Amino acid sequence: MSIAEGFFVDWNGNARSTVDPGGDYLCETDTASRYVAVTTKSDTLVHEGTFYKSLADIQKAGINAPFVPGSHPWGRREDGF
Repeated sequence: MSIAEGFFVDWNGNARSTVDPGGDYLCETDTASRYVAVTTKSDTLVHEGTFYKSLADIQKAGINAPFVPGSHPWGRREDGF
């Protein structure tokens, strides 16, 4: 896998960039299978998602996911984040 510029949907339903997922996480992508692996710096897998080339592609898939920057926290306040 490699790093490809694109987008995925996180566990809270937000669209995030694969090059800046935030939370000190890294993304590895497989564009042929449209797969995104979100890992910690020590390679622990924390989330898997579908790779989208653009935000418009997420919308075309029928997913309403607002884009958030990498500075936006993963998790919700009520979950302790």
